[in-house]
Amino acid sequence: MTAAPPAPRAIVAARLRQARELRGLSQREVGIRMGLDKDTASARISRYESGAMSISLEALFKLAEALDVPAAYLVASSEGMAAAIELIGKQHEGEQEKLTDLLNTLTQMSPERRDECIRAIKARG
Repeated sequence: MTAAPPAPRAIVAARLRQARELRGLSQREVGIRMGLDKDTASARISRYESGAMSISLEALFKLAEALDVPAAYLVASSEGMAAAIELIGKQHEGEQEKLTDLLNTLTQMSPERRDECIRAIKARG
């Protein structure tokens, strides 16, 4: 039997904590960056990270901006997806389109051919 996927609130809570800690920010700093009152900022972010409080769509986008990550990063259901979103999000729009096209091409290949192409790209890197 497979495990149930994490609840959306738990996913966002984990990604929020992960992004905040990777950037070395306190809960208070993130809240202030979102535009929250400095006296309540820490408590609000703590409730988001614990999953005790749900996050509105507007707050999700403010959090993403405060953490300098794409909003999609905060809802990514796996580590790999989150990493891909963050990496692609750091590129300008033209490069994002090129990378998306490349990913599309790679996903349509057989696993063997894909691995071969990835090895060749890494060898040139």
